[in-house]
Amino acid sequence: MSYATMKPVIFGCSGTELTPEEKEFFSRVEPLGFILFTRNCKSPAQVKQLTHDLRACVPHTYVPILIDQEGGRVARLGHPHWRQYPPAGVFGAMADDDLDLACWAVESNAYLMGVEMAELGINVDCAPVMDLLIPDAHHIIGDRAFHESVDIVSNLALHVIRGLQRSGVAPIIKHIPGHGRALVDSHEKLPIVQAPFDTLKEYDFAVFRQVCRLINEEKFSQPWGMTAHIIYDDIDNQAPATQSDAVIDKIIRKHLDFRGLLITDCLTMKALSGSMAERASQSLEAGCDIVLHCSGDLTEMIEIAAAIPAMTSQSYDRLRSCQLSGHRLQSVDDEALWAELNYHLKNYWGGINTKVM
Repeated sequence: MSYATMKPVIFGCSGTELTPEEKEFFSRVEPLGFILFTRNCKSPAQVKQLTHDLRACVPHTYVPILIDQEGGRVARLGHPHWRQYPPAGVFGAMADDDLDLACWAVESNAYLMGVEMAELGINVDCAPVMDLLIPDAHHIIGDRAFHESVDIVSNLALHVIRGLQRSGVAPIIKHIPGHGRALVDSHEKLPIVQAPFDTLKEYDFAVFRQVCRLINEEKFSQPWGMTAHIIYDDIDNQAPATQSDAVIDKIIRKHLDFRGLLITDCLTMKALSGSMAERASQSLEAGCDIVLHCSGDLTEMIEIAAAIPAMTSQSYDRLRSCQLSGHRLQSVDDEALWAELNYHLKNYWGGINTKVM
């Protein structure tokens, strides 16, 4: 796999199959990979064909195909073709009663989600959410967060990472270095977090720092990391983390010691300003490895591709440190594991169902 012509961008596509215009554009531009949404996922056979067709557009031997499959309200693969999984907050509630059981449950849950994704040709999941649950913050995070405790969130997130990696799917930890304190939704406005650095260091950043330390010590495959479109006023009061070299270099790379591939949250979100070309260029210049554009808007994708250079050798090395096979690392009776997981979840979550194909 060569990075010489590869564009450091993940693009969405418009529907359940590629248009001729999308095929021509992707083949010409050679984006690193792609991301799927509900609009792209109607049935298992259709998704398998779509991921096959996306890979056929580019010459790379490893093509990341991403999806947001957290469980709960953020799940692009849904009923009736795929299992419904609980939101992260359910495992936080379980952890209050039995942390060891919650760690087993959340790892099993992530493994089963990963197996379903891998069967479809999806090899990167935009999970786990590692933001703290903060009282009075905006509900955009809410039950997508595990808990308010640094230790509980760190433990559960680490087990999600393990579960996804066991299934052959690469995890993306988000929203680094922490979205939990945002008072507005970054899809709509730019959040400004005014908490002092010492508070962020002790709480929000500590979750990511603990997990990064354990990953580095245990020599796991590195996860990807997705940035937060948030201004941390005490660190850089001019630019959101995605476009702040101070946040990316001093906090994410040095303080947290995050060594994986760093991807932006979606460039179309209203927390960012400027043209799509400016948003992409500023993010890469600040230190992000790759940019994310989700909407499938071909005009915007053309603008981004024209504005950004080829992937750097450093980013390529980080990509390789995160790369997984796309195949599960062990054989497990999935239905028996799902039944056991449901048994333990029944007192915490009422959304249990079986998969219907």
